Amino acid sequence: MLPGALAVLGGDHAGAFPWLSVSILMPIVAGLLIPFIPDPGDGKTIRWYALGVALLTFLVTVGAYLNGYDPSEAGLQLIEAGGMAARSRLAWSGRCRRALDAPDPAHQLHHRPGGAGRLAGHLQTAAVLLPDPGDGWRPDRRLRRSGHASVLPGLGAGTAAGVPVCCDLGAKKRQYAATKFILYTAGGSVFILLAALAMGFQGGGPPSFEYTALAAKDFGTRFELLAYAGLLIAFGVKLPIVPLHTWLPDAHGEATAPVHMLLAGILLKMGGYALLRFNVQLLPAAHAQFAPLLVVLGVVNIIYAALTSFAQRNLKRKIAYSSISHMGFVLIGIGSFSALGTSGAMLQMVSHGLIGASLFFLVGATYDRTHTLQLDEMGGVGQKMRKMFALWTVCSLASLALPA
Repeated sequence: MLPGALAVLGGDHAGAFPWLSVSILMPIVAGLLIPFIPDPGDGKTIRWYALGVALLTFLVTVGAYLNGYDPSEAGLQLIEAGGMAARSRLAWSGRCRRALDAPDPAHQLHHRPGGAGRLAGHLQTAAVLLPDPGDGWRPDRRLRRSGHASVLPGLGAGTAAGVPVCCDLGAKKRQYAATKFILYTAGGSVFILLAALAMGFQGGGPPSFEYTALAAKDFGTRFELLAYAGLLIAFGVKLPIVPLHTWLPDAHGEATAPVHMLLAGILLKMGGYALLRFNVQLLPAAHAQFAPLLVVLGVVNIIYAALTSFAQRNLKRKIAYSSISHMGFVLIGIGSFSALGTSGAMLQMVSHGLIGASLFFLVGATYDRTHTLQLDEMGGVGQKMRKMFALWTVCSLASLALPA
């Protein structure tokens, strides 16, 4: 197990108030209420409501780190050992049990959130604000009611659960892109399920899916290799790793701008974080053998996706392939098997989450004004939209990783 940087991914620090549970459940509940909110038809009421929920969720996450996070302490903090987490415990004893007063400790699942970093609240607010409120939020420029209802649970929960719902894709191949996305995600999730079940029942004793219990188990090298391979495929879809990447350009090419921000800022980071959290920490012996392969796959991601990005004339697909290229550096950092490389991988995920979401924010704002995504048709944009051109320059240089 890697020292230093990976220490931030393990540990325990219980908080008195369930900050993370509130930040997860608030946008989900708010999203479910959107269809019942009266709206005169211009969409402004719904959007103000979504913006308010987004800002409130962001403030909750800020409050969590101000009140319960200690930067000097290594370990996974803000873990909820009681309160809402305990009340939401699900006990299984061979059949679905409705009573939670006397659960069988041998068969139970726990809702036990812990925080290692969140971009969701920040990106959720920006997604609702797109396009900017300065245009009066005209009906032809707003998210539809279903769009806000999907963006809130998708981003606020910080999980992939809301992403299939969020694919309110707006172009000609939207059904193809949404179907492809669902198939890739569902196929990858099967490997997660199989690996989780195998790890939970492996090693003797009562089956347990608690992370700390799994980390204490000695699975054996052969079992670790099989479980690692399954999880690598599953998380490789999310990252994405070539050749499991083809869903991403299609999804980006057909999605609306707020969904782009969700995909680039949150979903891609889930794959990298999951590799660190589960493959590296739970299966260290297998990671030692898979590390060279991760480095090779990372190099392939960087070179192949960058060259493919050069060839794209569609602005959305160009940035989508550049995101795949950026994720190659995350793979190399994870495969470097060093604290410095792991720290670099985590830094890359955070920075790209902000930069990638910013670029797609600008894609939506630019398309809203030019009504085209073809680079060949955007000549003279810098002269007509100077502020937009300046923002594009800043974000592009940030993506290029120039100093400052």
